[in-house]
Amino acid sequence: MTTLSPPTEAHLSPNSSKEAMEGSSSRPASQISSSSSHDLANTFNPDWRFVVAFSSLSIITLMAALDATSISVALPIMARVLNGTAIEAFWAGTSFLLTSTVSQPVLANFSNIFGRKPLIFFSLTLFGVGAIVAAVANDFATILVGRSIQGIGGGGVIVMTEIVATDLVPLRERGKWFGFISSMWALGTVAGPLLGGGFAQNISWTWIFWINLPFIGIGTAMIILFLKLNYQTSSFIAKLKRVDWIGSVVFVGATTGFLIPITWGGVMYPWDSWRTLVPLVLCSAALIAFVFYEGWLQKNGHEPVLRLSVMNNVTANVTFLTTFVHGIILWSILYYLPLYYEAVKGFSPILAGVALFPQTFTVAPASVIAGIVIAVTGKYTWFTWGGWAVTTLGMGLMLLLDVDTSTPAWIFINLVPGIGTGVLFSAMAITVQASASNEDQAHAVTSFALFRALGQTVGVAVGGTIFQNQMKKKLLTYPLLADKATEYSRDASGLVQIIKEMPEGLAKAQLKLAYVDAARYIWIFCCALAGAALIASLWTKALPLDREHETKQGFKHTAKHIDEEAKVIDDGKDTHAA
Repeated sequence: MTTLSPPTEAHLSPNSSKEAMEGSSSRPASQISSSSSHDLANTFNPDWRFVVAFSSLSIITLMAALDATSISVALPIMARVLNGTAIEAFWAGTSFLLTSTVSQPVLANFSNIFGRKPLIFFSLTLFGVGAIVAAVANDFATILVGRSIQGIGGGGVIVMTEIVATDLVPLRERGKWFGFISSMWALGTVAGPLLGGGFAQNISWTWIFWINLPFIGIGTAMIILFLKLNYQTSSFIAKLKRVDWIGSVVFVGATTGFLIPITWGGVMYPWDSWRTLVPLVLCSAALIAFVFYEGWLQKNGHEPVLRLSVMNNVTANVTFLTTFVHGIILWSILYYLPLYYEAVKGFSPILAGVALFPQTFTVAPASVIAGIVIAVTGKYTWFTWGGWAVTTLGMGLMLLLDVDTSTPAWIFINLVPGIGTGVLFSAMAITVQASASNEDQAHAVTSFALFRALGQTVGVAVGGTIFQNQMKKKLLTYPLLADKATEYSRDASGLVQIIKEMPEGLAKAQLKLAYVDAARYIWIFCCALAGAALIASLWTKALPLDREHETKQGFKHTAKHIDEEAKVIDDGKDTHAA
């Protein structure tokens, strides 16, 4: 078989210089031979087994997305049925994001040592156990336990599907396949609120959790039968010695301690309370120490939880930052827009889920189309810039949402940010991977998933703080509602049912106006972030996507398929020689 000579960047070590990582090599992208690109494209020839194996990843991604988004519109009903407080409902929605975020890098690191499939099965097991615990719960405390366990499993599912995708697919072709995974995530965000609202309103909220079990069963069976991966075996003791136990414990503890006060700041305790400030300061210091420790580990040849070498160039750092912003914007929309439809428009939970269709149905096609075009052309920077431009415009248009906004108007308004955020799913994923060396691909994807998850967690928390402060400020201007300002502004989700149960009159009308005003400040915040991300994205560079696909845990092809690949490459070699 022909051995390709990829750009120098494909073989960079963790200690490579910034200039080298930004694409400076002995053979620039413009000078890559057409024959090399042709051979590279033809070595990737997926058969039906590969397609089915990849489909198994899509199924469990869909499951994780459904679970992450289905609970938001059902929380008001769950709070009423279980006699839960606004704070309990808030934590039921937030706990999944919190544990999902802190678990992703640790589980990804374990997969580098123990193998991808064992960690996928471990994640699916935790996800199923958490779903069962939440489904049989009779109070919010038990739901909180179940959702936290689910979050660990969900974090593993999310990061493992993306890592395995990098193991399976060459960088040049990866855009279209990542687009399919992104489309499954987008489909889950479409169907999640709809299913959650439908179950809670017409059947039982417990089905939000029971529905996960068929996905787990089907996904597990397909992974066992079709996802055959290469892996270098070693003794269990040797694997245990490779684990960064200190880094794992410090990261989980410090990140949890950092995110919890961000989550409860302004909701359970004031931002200037010692309960908020002390853990923020201490855990920030612990995270800084963690970064230095991880750098020391990598420098001395050990296996760190996070490789800092993925952050040694401007393109990667800008993309990680904008991925964080992307997570904030996307989750602010998914969490607070349905509440606007329920509280202000008076929609049922099901209709609130349907009202998200103009936005969520555009995310998947935009992601897939962007991924396919990137794979065909090898160009991605224009999609990054264009995606942020459209997202900024879309968030600006959302400022027009009001109490009396017509149906055609809010449908059109929500199409725009859906297109922008969809394009960014594929474009930013490829940008991060193009900026990393071959040996850092899995770590680059892990960091990418971490920053996105951090953004999602912060998006819900900061959105809640913005809502609370602006709602209280607005209610104090209305004499009929001033004495209830603190109570009503405490929780955006809990306020939905209060508005629905109020008799028609001036007080209800003013409460709706205050709700619109509070939500509008969330959109202003997201619009400003999108604009800043657009400016920052101009610093990303166009790096070559044509390189050899080097992985230790790639797809295990059959002997027949390997022979067919060899014949294709040899035929291509003969053609070029002629």
